[in-house]
Amino acid sequence: MRILILGAGKMGSFFTDLLSFDQDVAVFEKDAKRLRFTYNCQRFTTHDEIKEFCPELVINAVTVKFTISAFEEILPFLPADCILSDISSVKTGLKDWYDSCGHPFVSTHPMFGPTFANLNQLSEENAIIITEGDYMGRIFFKDLYSRIGLNIYEYSFEEHDRTVAYSLSIPFVSTFVFAAVMKHQDAPGTTFKRHMGIAKGVLNEDDYLLQEILFNPYTSDQVAQIRTELKELLDIIDARDAMAMKAYLTKIRDNVRRDIEMK
Repeated sequence: MRILILGAGKMGSFFTDLLSFDQDVAVFEKDAKRLRFTYNCQRFTTHDEIKEFCPELVINAVTVKFTISAFEEILPFLPADCILSDISSVKTGLKDWYDSCGHPFVSTHPMFGPTFANLNQLSEENAIIITEGDYMGRIFFKDLYSRIGLNIYEYSFEEHDRTVAYSLSIPFVSTFVFAAVMKHQDAPGTTFKRHMGIAKGVLNEDDYLLQEILFNPYTSDQVAQIRTELKELLDIIDARDAMAMKAYLTKIRDNVRRDIEMK
């Protein structure tokens, strides 16, 4: 299959490495310097090269802010039956755009990202494949993600957005609060250092990505739950209520235990 990958960033390079030994892969990147370390693939910097390549599948791996604009830029140079695909963690506006673009499409979300995941060991990582879209496109990504050991879940666009609101907004907001109140420690403990490592990783993400995840219409309810729990915990601390603290710790330990048991 002739596959065009848009963007030579971390995820674009990941998909290039993953696919280039089994497929005919080309990478389109306006900044030619970012193509220096790509290999076993064709390197494109112009639209005419895309047209001549005549891709059967496009994998859009540009920064989430430019997902739709990157598609629109290359549409005139694609064959009519070319399948469009994105790997965005934020799907806002994509369903409506796909419905009007005139091309078959498939939308997926590899839920690991290069910041924290070990890309050589993905058996504990997950991927979502959106159920709305081209059947053959979904089969392609299902086979691909299965081959590298990802756990695959199939959701609608709405179900995906609800899942992201829970799985990303809660840890992101918790990390923001930690980073906002932390102070330099000359001799930090292990827990502090681990939280600091997470904070550095999250804050290295693109600002627009963080913004769009938190602006997800389902995020507000999740953040409100954090506020409720903080209020309860603060009341217990202010009252120095040992019995209430024991009950609270039991509640959250049970919550963690149930999550472990469900895996």
